[in-house]
Amino acid sequence: MTQLDLYYKPSCPFCKKVMQVIEQMHLDIEMHDISKDHNDRETLLKVGGKGQVPCLFIDGRPMYESSHIIDYLQTNKNL
Repeated sequence: MTQLDLYYKPSCPFCKKVMQVIEQMHLDIEMHDISKDHNDRETLLKVGGKGQVPCLFIDGRPMYESSHIIDYLQTNKNL
């Protein structure tokens, strides 16, 4: 089973697009609000290498860009 973690900020319009797709698809993805949790922000910087959101970690590997994330989620519907 693939481990998915989304790092986001509620104020980010690109994050909102990704979160809408996650909700519409009823996906169970671990959510990490970097504006509220300092440890999540640190993990994003340490593991991902930059503070850009949205960032979807797929089994620990970062994927940036909302359009890439949405394409991945829609292509891999059986997550």
